[in-house]
Amino acid sequence: MEKIFKKIHFPYLVGYGMTEACPLLAYEHWTKYVAGSCGKAVDCATVRIDSEDPQHIAGEIQAKGENITIGYFKNPEASANAFTDDGFLRTGDLGIIDKDGNIFIKGRSKSMILTANGQNVYPEEVEAVVNNQPFVAESVVVDRAGLIVALVYLDKDAMKAANLDEEAISDLPERIRSGANRQLPGYSKIAKVEPVLVPFEKTPKMSIKRFLYK
Repeated sequence: MEKIFKKIHFPYLVGYGMTEACPLLAYEHWTKYVAGSCGKAVDCATVRIDSEDPQHIAGEIQAKGENITIGYFKNPEASANAFTDDGFLRTGDLGIIDKDGNIFIKGRSKSMILTANGQNVYPEEVEAVVNNQPFVAESVVVDRAGLIVALVYLDKDAMKAANLDEEAISDLPERIRSGANRQLPGYSKIAKVEPVLVPFEKTPKMSIKRFLYK
């Protein structure tokens, strides 16, 4: 989508924030925005990556500044857990930051999958590829005994419009798997695509409640 926007000279940018940051952590003017990033840290905040190599190895995105909350109302335990010893907010997001300060989000620390060979797989990145496959409405990637499995809710309207017969529909999981794997690195290839019958449950913000799926 970003390539299309660039091609048609459509001015756009992606920012990054959270309620605890009131609410913005990163932003960049559209003329300087780097595709795939979420901009640079806002002026009133310092953003760092908790990683031994922040430019190449993803770590938790942490922030400190005038715009950062001082804690959660009447919840000292949550407040204590939300900050590092030196006062940086733990966002729970994983990312890297390039030499120019552009922040690239990889996923959530709670959802990261550690493969048997020690590779970090970020489900959100795999899901983005799966969701771009024909007839996929939405997906959730899970770890099952060391194998990466994609739970997929199929686009029924698209299947109906394409007049798919039962055989073609039964072939869709393998077609989706092979199509996605052609775009994925070896360590994050999908072992199985498993269709689900109903849309995934979501939060009020329309984020999938991934903790419900295994």
